[in-house]
Amino acid sequence: MKTNIYIDGFNFYYGCIKGTPYHWLDVAKMCSLLLPNDEILSIKYFTALVEARPSDPDQPMRQRTFLRALRTIPNLEIILGSFLSHDVRMPLSPFGSGFANVIKTEEKGSDVNIATHLLLDGFRNAYELAVVVSNDSDLLLPIRVVTEQFGKPVGLLNPQKHVSLALLPHVQFVKKIRGSVLKNSLFPPVMKDGNGEFSKPDDW
Repeated sequence: MKTNIYIDGFNFYYGCIKGTPYHWLDVAKMCSLLLPNDEILSIKYFTALVEARPSDPDQPMRQRTFLRALRTIPNLEIILGSFLSHDVRMPLSPFGSGFANVIKTEEKGSDVNIATHLLLDGFRNAYELAVVVSNDSDLLLPIRVVTEQFGKPVGLLNPQKHVSLALLPHVQFVKKIRGSVLKNSLFPPVMKDGNGEFSKPDDW
């Protein structure tokens, strides 16, 4: 089937990439391995630009390098949300007492962006099959609209250990993203684009 892929970057990262050796991931190859019988027309990758932290000042540089690698994929588009950081007062754990001021960072916009693109592409008849790389139950309503109102199937590539029980009744299939697929879907260590050569971050 003619297929569009919608990747929730942070759900995907925290679900099956963090803490693994698979950060330098060619998501197009991963999708091809998981969907060998489908014609992948478009891949949309939804994320936000991270900020440096005292504990990890190089994180933004690694992310920019990874996004540069993703941009070498011809049919892939990166759609950026944003991070919102603010100071909030929160209660301490039961083992402490009182309150503390903490900096709370939230990724904003990706859910709305995924829903918008999923619905708009479906309305425009841009795909026969939509595949969502996420396990976020917040995407239930747009998935239901695509399946029930547009009559188009939606599949799920699940990066989490367990599939969302809210999403499960409304998708045509669920495929677990396993480590063996990730291992066979890595970019080469050295890559080249219109600006020259660049390499996988040393920490990866």
